[in-house]
Amino acid sequence: MSHNCANSFAPDMRYPFDARGVAKRFRHAAIFGAFDSLNPGETMHFCNDHDPLPLLAQFKNRYGDGVEINYVAREPGQIIIDFLRK
Repeated sequence: MSHNCANSFAPDMRYPFDARGVAKRFRHAAIFGAFDSLNPGETMHFCNDHDPLPLLAQFKNRYGDGVEINYVAREPGQIIIDFLRK
């Protein structure tokens, strides 16, 4: 199953963030900045080419119960995760 990360806005308050195009040295700062800009109830629809397990641990440590993390796709070369701001 293929998922699209190219939409700029979805009416369901999901905002795409495609990490594949962000330089590695800036990636985590950009991801946290994008998530910090969300209002409660909004979602960052995150795309990556690998499973970002260290990033998920950082999210849980940094936001605790303020974030809900759900995998949308876990396919080789395409990982899609929804980060819901609570």
